[in-house]
Amino acid sequence: MPQENIKSKEIILSIDAGTQSIRAALIDTDGNILHIVKTPIQPYYSDHPGWAEQQPDYFWEMLCKTTTRLLQDKANLKENIAGVTLTTQRATMINVDKNGKALRPAIIWLDQRKADSKGILPGALRPVLKTVKLLDTLEGVIKDCEANWICQQQPDIWENTHKFLHLSGFFTHRLTGEFVDSVGNNIGYLPFNNKTYQWAGKYDFKWWLFKIEQEKLPAMIKPSEILGQITKKASTETGIPAELPVFAAGSDKGCEILGSGCLTPETGCLSFGTIATFDVATPKYVELRPMIPPYPASVPDAYYTEVSIFRGFWMVSWFKEEFGLQECMLAEKNNDVPEKLFDSLIQNVPAGSMGLMLQPYWTPGIGADPYAKGSIIGFGDVHNRAYLYRALLEGLIYGLREGGELTQRKTKVPVTKLKVSGGGSQSEAAMQITADVFGMAAERPHTFETSALGAAIDAAVGLKLYPDFPSAVRSMTRTGKVFEPSLKNHQLYDELYKRVYLKMYGQLKPLFKEIKDITGYPK
Repeated sequence: MPQENIKSKEIILSIDAGTQSIRAALIDTDGNILHIVKTPIQPYYSDHPGWAEQQPDYFWEMLCKTTTRLLQDKANLKENIAGVTLTTQRATMINVDKNGKALRPAIIWLDQRKADSKGILPGALRPVLKTVKLLDTLEGVIKDCEANWICQQQPDIWENTHKFLHLSGFFTHRLTGEFVDSVGNNIGYLPFNNKTYQWAGKYDFKWWLFKIEQEKLPAMIKPSEILGQITKKASTETGIPAELPVFAAGSDKGCEILGSGCLTPETGCLSFGTIATFDVATPKYVELRPMIPPYPASVPDAYYTEVSIFRGFWMVSWFKEEFGLQECMLAEKNNDVPEKLFDSLIQNVPAGSMGLMLQPYWTPGIGADPYAKGSIIGFGDVHNRAYLYRALLEGLIYGLREGGELTQRKTKVPVTKLKVSGGGSQSEAAMQITADVFGMAAERPHTFETSALGAAIDAAVGLKLYPDFPSAVRSMTRTGKVFEPSLKNHQLYDELYKRVYLKMYGQLKPLFKEIKDITGYPK
C-alpha cells in the first residue's frame, strides 16, 4: 500500500512507445488505468529489402500528439501527476548530434541489414572459434550490430555522431535535455556488461566486436531512479507540466514482465506481442545459450531470460491481412478487435487442428541458423482458413513451450505459474490453447496495458509511494481471468508436441538449405 494514504490522489503519467502505437496513460497507485490514449504509428518504412527505418522526429511528434490529447481529455487530473515514466520498443537505434538532432533515420529493431564481419573478425581466429562452436554466434552479433554497419557504410555520419541512443534515450533527451538512459533499456548490440550493469571495461572484448567509442554512449542509471525533469520546451510540446521528475523504467518487454507481477523465476511470463516471448524474472545471471546474456530487468540489479519467436503475433496480423478481411471489416464497424471474431471462427475446430502443424519461423533465421523458414505440414481436404488460424496459434504456443523447457533447464527452477500479456492475450482461444499446451493454468493480468503499468511501478517506487518493488507489485498488479487446462486437450497436444513438433525443424532443415541454395533466399 502507499505509505501515507491508501486513497492517495497521486498519479503517474506512463508513456509506452511500442512498435505499432504510442500510448500515454494516467495510472493511480492501485494500478488502475484512469485514462489512456493510443496513437497508431507507422512502424517503419523500407527503402531497401530487409531494411526497417523511421524518422526519429516522427516518433517524437506522435508522442507529443498522444500526451497532449491525454492531458486535454483529463485536464482535471493534471495537477495530481507526481511523476512521468517511459518505456519503449527495444533495440531501435538513433544517431544524434550535440543538440540531440537525429543525423539519419532510426534503425528499427526489425531491420535485417548486415555489417561485414571480415574486417572485424580476423581470419586467423575463425578456425579456433569454429572449434569451440562460437564462430556463428560472434559472427552473427558483429553482422547484426547497427553501429558496425553505419561505421562501414556511412562513416561520415558516424564521425559526426555525438551520441548513439536507443529510442528511449532519444525521448529522454527530448523530455529532459539530458543524455541519459535506464540500464533496463540497454538491450542490443552494445559494449555493455550485463553482470555489472555498466558499460564494458576497457579491455572487454565487446569493444572489439562493436565499433563504438565510449564517449558516444549515454550515462546509465538504474530503474526507478530520476532521469531528469521535464523542460519548459518539452512541456510546451507535450503538454506535460514542466519540472515534473522523469523516472527510469525499462524496455517494453521488461516493463510488461513487471506489470504482469512477475518477480521470480517460478512464474513464466508469456508475451503475445509482435515478438512472442517466454520470459522469467531472475535475480541471478543465467545464460540460456553460450555468450548470449540475459536482459537487464525493469527492477534494479535483476535480469530476465527470454526465448523469442521473432515474428510472433505478427503472424496473426499476417493472417488478418491475407485471410481475415471479413472479420476486420466487422470489427471496425462494431468498434471491436478482430482477434475476438477470429475466436468465433475457430470455435468448432478441434484441438490439434486435425493434424495441421505449423512451425513459426516466418522470418528467416532462428538463432544463428541462416536456413530456417516457416512451414506448415499435414494439409488435408478437411482443412480451411479456420483450421489454419488455429494451427497458427498452436504453432506459436508450441514454440513458447519449447522456450519454457529450455528456460527451466538453465535456471534449474520449475515454472509453476503462467501469466500471459500482450495484445494477443485478448484472444480467449489463444489463452485456452496456452493452458492446454502447457498443461497448467494461464492467468491474464487485470489490464492489457502491462508495459505502461510496469513503468508506472518503477515511478511509484522512485517516488517513495511504496518502500520496495514487492510491495508495489502486490498493490498495483492482480490477476484477471484464469484459464484452466483441459486434460483431454493437454494429452493430445503433448503427443503432437513431442512426436511431431519437436522433430519438424530437424527433419526439414536439409530441405531449407536446398531451398536457399536454389533460390538464394534468405540471403
